[in-house]
Amino acid sequence: MSLDKLKNKIKESIFTLYSNNELNIQFQKTKKNFDGDLTIVVFPLLVVSKKSAEKTSSEIAICLKKNVSEIIDFNIVGGFLNLIFSNNFWLTQFKNIYDDKNYGIKIADKNSDKYVVEYSSPNTNKPLHLGHIRNILLGHSISEILKANGNNVVKVQIINDRGIHICKSMVSWKKFGKGEDPQSSNIKGDHLVGKYYVKYNTVYSEQVNDLVKKGFSLDQAEKQAPIFLEAQNMLLKWESGDKEIIDLWKKMNNWVYDGFDQTYSRLNVSFDKNYYESNTFLLGKNIIEDGLKKNIFYQKDDKSVWVSLSKYNLDDKILLRADGTSVYITQDIGTAVQRHDDFSFTNMIYTVGNEQNHHFKVLFSILDLLSYDWSSNCKHLSYGMVDLPSGKMKSREGTVVDADDLMSNLVNNAKKISQDLGKTKGMEQNEIDSLYETVGLGALKYFILKVDPHKNMLFNTEESIDFNGNTGPFIQYTYARIQSLLRNCNYQLSVDFCDYYELNSSEKNLIKIMCKFPNILSDSAKQLNPSLLANYSYELSKEFNQFYQSYPILNNESKKIIIFRLVISKKISEIIKSSMSLLGILMPDKM
Repeated sequence: MSLDKLKNKIKESIFTLYSNNELNIQFQKTKKNFDGDLTIVVFPLLVVSKKSAEKTSSEIAICLKKNVSEIIDFNIVGGFLNLIFSNNFWLTQFKNIYDDKNYGIKIADKNSDKYVVEYSSPNTNKPLHLGHIRNILLGHSISEILKANGNNVVKVQIINDRGIHICKSMVSWKKFGKGEDPQSSNIKGDHLVGKYYVKYNTVYSEQVNDLVKKGFSLDQAEKQAPIFLEAQNMLLKWESGDKEIIDLWKKMNNWVYDGFDQTYSRLNVSFDKNYYESNTFLLGKNIIEDGLKKNIFYQKDDKSVWVSLSKYNLDDKILLRADGTSVYITQDIGTAVQRHDDFSFTNMIYTVGNEQNHHFKVLFSILDLLSYDWSSNCKHLSYGMVDLPSGKMKSREGTVVDADDLMSNLVNNAKKISQDLGKTKGMEQNEIDSLYETVGLGALKYFILKVDPHKNMLFNTEESIDFNGNTGPFIQYTYARIQSLLRNCNYQLSVDFCDYYELNSSEKNLIKIMCKFPNILSDSAKQLNPSLLANYSYELSKEFNQFYQSYPILNNESKKIIIFRLVISKKISEIIKSSMSLLGILMPDKM
């Protein structure tokens, strides 16, 4: 009998006791200060018992001991009834867990829900940075968690490959680049294009300041700066299909795509399909023009197209500018429709920062206004910003933390700390290099994913790579420690050896935590929150290390105790590996 089934059995007994099947029976984890495996909150039941909390607790406990064989004892603290389950119940839980090779994981079939998850979605005018990394890691881990909950998942990105920002990099390279390319400069393609985006903004700021000195207002200066007018003109030429501009655009975008692919490969993330704004904005424009004909949208005197969203308590939104050029919402409408045509998804998840909360309320409202019945299944995974100890990052000023530099920095830190702690003794060089990469990237991924997505976070390189505390390296070391135990054991491991084994309190606590894994995994998917799974992995690792420090495993006189402690260690390592793999984090066998 599983813990969930046992809870239902307890509920049935209480329903029978009070002849009421609609009682609000609340369970909670027994507090550490008290003895017990599960606590019933008795206060809500006083309305039917008509007795004091203590007397009600007592009559419920007597009833449960009589009707539920798994309950062997209890204690009462005020209005809380702490139940104690039999040793055999917990042994049975562990045996069931141990024998389940895919414990907690559900396998999708053709009838399972289909999720489309969008993440990364970069601009082709700059390289990926720390903010993108949070986006990428959240989107990738949510995709894997949804899969593990028995859903079919398609991972996609929309590449923002057009617009004024792209033209800014293009104008800058054309004016100042002197034919420079990734090969001649030995600079990664996305970094090279980003260099010219920063150059554009430097020149633009200088020109704005010069115009202000000449008597222009700041607003006028920002609109009349020569390099800005060049970028605007280039955008109009791009939208009209000018061959020279299109060729330059393709060339520079390809540089960036090559750079992105290198970054994605190192992060070990991938996509099933890429969408490009340069394609989907055209579909969006067609949908808007059709909506205009149907009077879903309206046109102002200057020919710009708008939508009224008053029924959603939102302000009117522009959909096409007066000159016919599109805005971001234009391509988002087209992309959403194209994805549903491509995949007939059940749900669509957009992984985008919380500064776009309003944008997605508008998008989903427009899709609903257009009578797409799937619009209600579009969700925004809104996440907080990543700041640094030195403050906020700004792409246009070149003050962002570059994703590639950050990864290399963390791998180098992992190398230094591993060498200082003697973690690589007896390992071959290829194993050592792989370990540095595994630990460095594991530190990065875990530090970001352990934080609730909705919260802003401060990224601290030193804290992330610590081998103690709630970090990726600590969990990786726990896994490697268990692999070392298993390599050094001389016994055939099986739970058949575990019959009539008397659990100590630490072993029982480990089994309790293992029992939580399926529900944690389910909640992570429902809440779109990988931090639940990350912090669960830490909880299990921390409990195991306390157990390891307190009780001998291999150095024990009893073969039965050695085998049981090894099989429980083995299953713990499997759950850690399973949960961390869903976060995109690899586990080293040696460390």
